Amino acid sequence: MSTNGAEQVAVLFDWDGVIIDSSRQHEESWERLAHEEKKSLPRDHFTVGFGKKNEWIIPSLLRWTDDVAEVKRLSLRKEALYREIIVERGLKALPGVLVFLERLKAAGVPNCIGSSTHRENITTTLGVLGFEGLFGGMVTSEDVNQGKPHPDVFLKAAAKTGVMPARCVVFEDAFAGIDAGHAGGMKVVGVATTHPAEALAGKVHRVVGRLDELTVADLRGLVSG
Repeated sequence: MSTNGAEQVAVLFDWDGVIIDSSRQHEESWERLAHEEKKSLPRDHFTVGFGKKNEWIIPSLLRWTDDVAEVKRLSLRKEALYREIIVERGLKALPGVLVFLERLKAAGVPNCIGSSTHRENITTTLGVLGFEGLFGGMVTSEDVNQGKPHPDVFLKAAAKTGVMPARCVVFEDAFAGIDAGHAGGMKVVGVATTHPAEALAGKVHRVVGRLDELTVADLRGLVSG
């Protein structure tokens, strides 16, 4: 479906906390890794590191090691543990996600995932959910040098949709991702999953509890306002 310039809009999705809620599985994967490696975790490590790349978390937050090769090994092992948990227990999309994705597809609105998550995590989860074919592409932690709050992941995702950043709507739940969307010159919708709506208000252009609260007309209104 073609649209004129005034109607053109694209949607860029964060992954965890927007499409799925896998926060507990990620937290458990860090706990399993710490147990395997006989290392300790700061009490607030998961909250502080939420939405950031492992390559920052391991040396800067956890202070486990600064060795690049060791950071990579630990990061890959952590994500492998996460995928084991997902496959073992399954996972569901957040309420309203499938309806919203089908709404975008029917209207011909392009979309792309822009996430700090590793690519294999997303492809594994897409298979578990049966969501193959609903996303136009993905940009993940492997595709950028600087993670959120830098805008690189969303700028690359926008490029994949073929829509200029100013006409892209970012859906985010994490403050680092919200900052990344703003830094990229995009409209940002805060999804009140990780943080309550009142914590997001004033930091985003719109707050929702679930994705299907918005129509395609709402999206076009956001980028035209």
